[in-house]
Amino acid sequence: MKPSLGIIAAAVLLGLVAPQANAADDYPSRQIKIIVPFPAGAGPDQVARMLGQQLQDALGQTVVIENRSGALGSIGAQEVARAQPDGYTLLMGTNTTQASNVAMLKNLPYDPAKDFTPVIRTVTTAMVLLVNPNFPAKDLPQFMAYAKTHPNMTAGYGSGASQISNAQLQSRGGISIVSAAYRGVPLAVTDVIAGVIDLAFADFSVAIPQMQGGTLRGIGVTSPTRNELTPDLPPLADVMPGFEATIWYGLLAPANTPAPIVNKLYAASEKILSAPATRERLASLGMIVSTMPPAEFGAFVNSEITRWTEAAKAAGIEAK
Repeated sequence: MKPSLGIIAAAVLLGLVAPQANAADDYPSRQIKIIVPFPAGAGPDQVARMLGQQLQDALGQTVVIENRSGALGSIGAQEVARAQPDGYTLLMGTNTTQASNVAMLKNLPYDPAKDFTPVIRTVTTAMVLLVNPNFPAKDLPQFMAYAKTHPNMTAGYGSGASQISNAQLQSRGGISIVSAAYRGVPLAVTDVIAGVIDLAFADFSVAIPQMQGGTLRGIGVTSPTRNELTPDLPPLADVMPGFEATIWYGLLAPANTPAPIVNKLYAASEKILSAPATRERLASLGMIVSTMPPAEFGAFVNSEITRWTEAAKAAGIEAK
């Protein structure tokens, strides 16, 4: 007797579902790699190392962090986009790699929405406008006055948000600056400390230790309101209406990674990030745990592509 079409369809369906189920049951059976598309010490790097260390205990396998910086994070992101969708190569992506790069780079070698499977949004944060302690201006009003009479100050950037923030100084503040590209924000900050450039925007996690150590001075924050870690620093929007750059980081896998694997990674990461000790540790770095599950994170990325593209256009940035 010939098998019915229903039996054949059921067999095919089982053949498709069973490998995914087995993949989830066996996952992970070897080392997991999280690629950070920015240098060591950058905000995404700090979150990846903290999360990776705890995922090792939760999943029972080694989790290694590899930094692949350059081209506004697109080098590392491209590597993950081309990796096997098996859950063993992940990306600690950001609003730069997954959103603003669409407007920043003409030939972006990946599609932020189509080439990745979102796992979990981890944190949101903001940036601080930093200058050398010897910089003549001591606060935001003095900075604005100084900038008006000293055109062509040099400003470093190493991410999409920092580049757009530089551009907002010009478009919203009427400040003339010369922007210099770096492979990551920490490298730009190093040159501010050394006096090579005048200023840079840095994530809270990078800025706060330097400010506490006296190697850099904060002028203002890119968040809409003051941050409790830097209560003396006003929002830049106070003197430049509309100035805002809220940033985020999140874990992503290559497109078509099986849902059971994604869900296992999400569940483990969510448990780690929701722990009070983790929240407190990240808060001390100016980061707010703000998790999103895979589907919600994916929709958020799509909305962020629109938001950052509009921000880049408003700031007068043209793709290079």
